[in-house]
Amino acid sequence: MDTLAGNAPPREYADGKMLAAKDGGIGFVTFNQPEKRNAMSVEMWQGLAEILDDFREDSAVRVVIMTGAGGKAFVSGADISQFEKRRANADAQEEYARLTSSGRAQLADFPKPKIAAIQGFCLGGGLAIAMQADLRIASANSQFGIPAARLGIAYTFDGLRTLVELVGPAHARMILYTGTRIGADEAARIGLINKVVPEESLTDSVLELARTIAGNAPLSVAANKLCIDNILKDPADRDLDAVARAGRTCLDSADYREGRTAFMEKRQPRFQGR
Repeated sequence: MDTLAGNAPPREYADGKMLAAKDGGIGFVTFNQPEKRNAMSVEMWQGLAEILDDFREDSAVRVVIMTGAGGKAFVSGADISQFEKRRANADAQEEYARLTSSGRAQLADFPKPKIAAIQGFCLGGGLAIAMQADLRIASANSQFGIPAARLGIAYTFDGLRTLVELVGPAHARMILYTGTRIGADEAARIGLINKVVPEESLTDSVLELARTIAGNAPLSVAANKLCIDNILKDPADRDLDAVARAGRTCLDSADYREGRTAFMEKRQPRFQGR
């Protein structure tokens, strides 16, 4: 896979282990620790928070692609080399969770569509990151798994709820209890990913998808994302007023008028996000 970073030079975060770029309405996030198969360190989580905060505030960014550098992995999990210092016991784990909480919150609550472009290993915490994406496109040589049972650790409620929502409890139990890996075709069959493409087609497929989303009405995409996200929440946590407001904003927008006009004039609409 060619590097998914657009034409603009990337900005470095976390001492270069996280890269960000913007091009044509697309924000690009690259996990850039290929010597460790892009395993996530505390510093990388903090860098991810900075990147997503910037993308959130930039109205020109309409969709985000996340990918791993090196062609061998999306993210292979957490950086095990930090476990002894950062996650040696329950108290240390609480501090680790605090240090990484900003990145995790930004990832979970990011209001624009996120696409995970997956090639190679997507394991443990890396799969948790991919599951936070709205869409997951994987090359045929990708492998997925959660080896928690082989490390003696447990996953959080929110992380496992996302897994169960995607694949159902039976497949979630198989993945978690065995700790074994599955291939891309099996991952697609059980609903863990959206689509499998040949390795050489991953870049083109993901860029085409991102450009399609970026070309649609941003307010409409945002409203539908907000509605889907609320459907997946517990009823008590749903903000149905926000969903209703987003719908009204669409109906009162210049983009809605542009969409109707473009349809009547048989041309491509030019949406401005307002």
